[in-house]
Amino acid sequence: MQEKNNVGTNTGWKKFKELFMKIIFLIAACVSIAAVALICIFLFANGIPAIKEIGFTKFIFGTQWRPTNNIYGILPMIVGSIYVTAGALIIGVPIGLLTAIFLARFCPKPLYKILKPGIELMAGIPSVIYGFFGLVVLVPAVRDNFGGDGLSMLTASMLLGMMILPTIISVSESSIRAVPDKYYQGALALGATHERSVFLTVVPAAKSGILAAVILGVGRAIGETMAVIMVAGNQPRMPEGMLKGVRTLTTNIVMEMGYAAGLHREALIATGVVLFVFILIINLLFSIIKNKEKHQY
Repeated sequence: MQEKNNVGTNTGWKKFKELFMKIIFLIAACVSIAAVALICIFLFANGIPAIKEIGFTKFIFGTQWRPTNNIYGILPMIVGSIYVTAGALIIGVPIGLLTAIFLARFCPKPLYKILKPGIELMAGIPSVIYGFFGLVVLVPAVRDNFGGDGLSMLTASMLLGMMILPTIISVSESSIRAVPDKYYQGALALGATHERSVFLTVVPAAKSGILAAVILGVGRAIGETMAVIMVAGNQPRMPEGMLKGVRTLTTNIVMEMGYAAGLHREALIATGVVLFVFILIINLLFSIIKNKEKHQY
């Protein structure tokens, strides 16, 4: 009889713990959602009035940014952000993807134990350290080999290409390793070599995860600030070439928010709204692509 009571007590205690943990997880989820909602409310509540006052067309498509004259056009910063992010992807995605394939399918175990921690260490390096490296190493290298003063769109793209490598490598490697081994074995059984089996069977099967890695890389690149400030030149003008200075949306906010007031401050917050909308569009496109792939299979 006592044993039955003990069993009933243990069962009740387990149910209580499960219910308690469910409540904790629910609270954590609600806090996360509330945090995102508060950020959205703050941005849109403070940014949209500024866009209305300046004028949507003048604000988004204006080519001049002169706060002292109440001229707020962010098209140069939008174009600069797109160019720098595209340059970072052109540099970072091929290197990151090939590195992930090497680590997942070709790398010897002793070498893997050295390379993997090094890549993880790259992800933990502060942005300002990357910026200092770019200022001391990349800027002189670009200046000596390509011309200009080195503070340019090309330098910023190279630096961001380095910074997004850990994200692309880690996520892509995980996706490649998650592909069932029967895909690889089936390709070998049909007469394919190891290399052809990996590149023509395993990698295409992991394309959804690789795409996720690219999207995360885009988010990291377009949202980076400190490192870009140190190497991009930061001229608020339309980009005139890879060797000319450029200013991105994030650097525009950080550089002027410290002393901005009134409409100037609201215009900077509105710039954050535009950046936030860009990130939402990227995530939405990623979700659409994933849903299409699910329907295909």
